[in-house]
Amino acid sequence: MPLSAPADREPMHRRQIDMHGYRRADGLYDIEAHLLDTKFYGFEQEERGWMPPGTPLHGMWIRLTVDDDMLIHACEAASDHTPYSVCPQAAPNFARLAGLKIGPGFNRAVQERVGGVLGCTHLREVLAQMATVAFQTLYPVRRQKELAREAAGAKRERPKIIGTCLAYEPSSPVVAMRWPWLAADAAE
Repeated sequence: MPLSAPADREPMHRRQIDMHGYRRADGLYDIEAHLLDTKFYGFEQEERGWMPPGTPLHGMWIRLTVDDDMLIHACEAASDHTPYSVCPQAAPNFARLAGLKIGPGFNRAVQERVGGVLGCTHLREVLAQMATVAFQTLYPVRRQKELAREAAGAKRERPKIIGTCLAYEPSSPVVAMRWPWLAADAAE
C-alpha cells in the first residue's frame, strides 16, 4: 500500500542507498553498500565551488566481508564524492571493524572503533543497515545449520530475533508458526 498523496512540493535532496549481499567463492560473504547524495538545485559549496543540480555531494562505498557466524573478516570503504577534500581520509579507518561480530552491541562497537572524528557519519549510518542485509544474505545458510543441529539432537535455542519487532513478538502468530515448539514450551 503506497503512502497517501503528498501536498504540492518541490524536490530538494535525494539520497540513494543501494545494498547487495554476495556469496564468495572462498565461502565468505560480501555485503556492499553505495550511498549517493544529490541536490535538485545548484549551489555554491565552500571547497568544491559551484555544484550544478544532480552533482553528487556524497558518493561512498563500503564493503563488509563476513563469515557464516557474522564475524567481520575485513571492511573496506571508499569515498568518491565528498564535500571536503579531507573526508576520504576517514575511509581507511573502517578496516578497524575487522574482528567485530554482527549481533547485539554491533552499533555500539562500530561507534567505539570509528565514531566521532575517526570515521564518517554517513558510512557509520549505513553500517547499521548493512548488518540487517548480512542477516538477510546469510539466513538460508544459518537456517540450514540450525536444522542440522536439531536433527543431530542438539537442544533447541530460543531464536535471538524473538522480541525484536511486532511480527516477532513472543506471543505472535508468526512466532507460533515459525517456532511451534516455543508455543508448546510456553503452554507447559
